[in-house]
Amino acid sequence: MSKLYVVGTPIGNLDDMTFRAVRTLSEVDFIAAEDTRVTSKLLTHFGIKKPLVSYHEHNRKYAGAEILKRIMSGETCAVVTDAGMPCISDPGEDLVRDCAASGVPIEVVPGPSAAVSALALSGLDTSKFAFEGFLSTAPNSRKAALEACRQEPRTLIFYEAPHKLAQTLSDLYNYLGDRKISICRELTKIHEEVLRTRLSEAINLYDDDLHKPRGEFVLIVEGYREPPKPEITLDDAVNEARTLVNSGVRQTDACREIAKRTGFTKSEIYAAMTSSKSREGERK
Repeated sequence: MSKLYVVGTPIGNLDDMTFRAVRTLSEVDFIAAEDTRVTSKLLTHFGIKKPLVSYHEHNRKYAGAEILKRIMSGETCAVVTDAGMPCISDPGEDLVRDCAASGVPIEVVPGPSAAVSALALSGLDTSKFAFEGFLSTAPNSRKAALEACRQEPRTLIFYEAPHKLAQTLSDLYNYLGDRKISICRELTKIHEEVLRTRLSEAINLYDDDLHKPRGEFVLIVEGYREPPKPEITLDDAVNEARTLVNSGVRQTDACREIAKRTGFTKSEIYAAMTSSKSREGERK
């Protein structure tokens, strides 16, 4: 029966390949790969011999149509990316969408994900996160994306290539401020590295020829946090209410208004104002 399999592959360490992924790739009629050279090495390692077709960002429209045509005629296909899960910052999502629209059964064979792996290692909040992928290199689109992230409370996940890393770190610092960041490099590979620091320090890590970044990077950035509100004492609240009263506002209304801005109730502020007036009268 025709079917599309979405198959996750290792992001570096071939020992992370699952038994199910090996079996699936061995059983399908053909494999759609982002880079057939990369996938050929993977298949050779596991002794798999299957026809490969190229399916990537630049040919996804016409290649996707041909793949769908073959599946509709009765063949089974596995879509893979160079590393990790297809469809995540990957044109595989278009193929899945087209197959779903055509009623083709789709099955996922889960595998490693650089984004989730880096998040788990980051030491930052993992309860809620937003995956941003690669930032656009187009100035206006890049600015819009960074502006949208300014007050995003969820932990942010970005992918970045080594030759763009320094600029991206600088842009993140300029738009988001000095937040915590985890810089993850070459995950699961021999030179895996995780740096947990702040953006103010990160922008100086790769600013000379001796420290050129190498490998693929995942950046995990702390989400937006409301700045701490200054502590307001009851005396401060009373003084603010008194200022309103002096401007012509009724005392009860003034207390109600200030109560909205502070952690004190209207009754507390009113009682404190009345008490202070009594003390002032006694002194006179």
